[in-house]
Amino acid sequence: MVLPGRRAFLSLIASAVLLAGTAFAPSIAVAQTVETLDSVPTPSRDRARMNTRVFDTVWNLVRRQYYDPNLHGLDWNAARETYRAQAIAAADDRDLYRVLSAMLDLLDDDHAGAISPAVARRQDQQRTRRAVMGISLARQDGDQWRIENVRAGSPAAEAGLQPGWVLQAIDGQSWGVDFDVEEGRALQLDLTDEAGVLQRVSLVPRIMDPIPAFSVDASRPGVVVLRVEGFESGLGRWMGQQLAAVPHETDVVIDLRGNPGGLLLEADAALSCFLPERQEWATRVSRNGRPMTMAIMPGCGNLTGPVTNDVALLVDGSSRSAAELTPAALQESGRALVVGEHTAGAVLISQDSPLPDGGRLTLSRADYITAGGVRLEKRGVEPDIVVVRTVEERRAGLDPALDAAIAALARQETARATAAPTASPGF
Repeated sequence: MVLPGRRAFLSLIASAVLLAGTAFAPSIAVAQTVETLDSVPTPSRDRARMNTRVFDTVWNLVRRQYYDPNLHGLDWNAARETYRAQAIAAADDRDLYRVLSAMLDLLDDDHAGAISPAVARRQDQQRTRRAVMGISLARQDGDQWRIENVRAGSPAAEAGLQPGWVLQAIDGQSWGVDFDVEEGRALQLDLTDEAGVLQRVSLVPRIMDPIPAFSVDASRPGVVVLRVEGFESGLGRWMGQQLAAVPHETDVVIDLRGNPGGLLLEADAALSCFLPERQEWATRVSRNGRPMTMAIMPGCGNLTGPVTNDVALLVDGSSRSAAELTPAALQESGRALVVGEHTAGAVLISQDSPLPDGGRLTLSRADYITAGGVRLEKRGVEPDIVVVRTVEERRAGLDPALDAAIAALARQETARATAAPTASPGF
């Protein structure tokens, strides 16, 4: 699997809990310096025992399975000496996973992260009807979170929350790994608006349908927009079904903004909708150092071959993993334009492992190189057309990146028509 990176987990966990049905994300973890726990109450014997099991599991999995057996030169034994006692002394999940996060942060790897049992449960409920507030959040400095989106018709929208506001506290506490949203239980949110003015808002979460993982918008003439929240099971089949109904002269825009990645198999399936079978598109390098070429395999529904429609992909700084390698492959092959903001540069191939307390560890198991020889990790994808969407545009419902993509595709069609040779009259 290609899964989202550790820093991506922050905004995605917030989204998973607060906004019904956002894309799958496998971790949390804030890269922080762990403070001494001298002032923290002594944990119970059972708590300390479970803390020990969780810490030792994480430490050993990194040592045995991380894609770089040298751990980038890191002294992992020294890390154990530094953090193990702090982890054992943790009084609750918030403290424990803060310690684990700080240790995993030493790897300088966006894919190395651990999630608490509460976050794991929330992930498992991504596509279910559940209680939500209706906001998605992105990490700010410290324990602050910025509102990225407000869902229409949600409690948050009705309470007047706005994109760009910063969440300071919920019920007097910072957002954390152990936070739960319950139907009917009122929450008091302390936020600061764009002017730095405190906004104290009370709202009551309620049950809402999940946001679908994939959706289609054919409301604009001459273009169809395929929105992909995550590379989840069934993406290739769904994309093939949608494209089968699209005339070849209709332009296709694939929206991967905010997409944290997901299944490598589904990335290949999506690419097979646009690239020929057996075309090489990447190389993966596992722990043993042996490269393995990745080539397009059939997976685009019932389509018998790739479509010929003009294509553009929308990306931003929250597009990660599979949502980077997909546009990179289409961009390198000259098959699509990439429009929007520079992507996250979190493109290692990772996997989840269960932890003894019900949490999960996400760990990089292989490196990834594009067919053109580019290592996207820490680099990301540079759009062909850079468009940054402001908070004001988001609030006004404007989408300049989508507008730019549609205009660019139209220009391509015009250029082709102009360049087409004129038929000579017959005699």
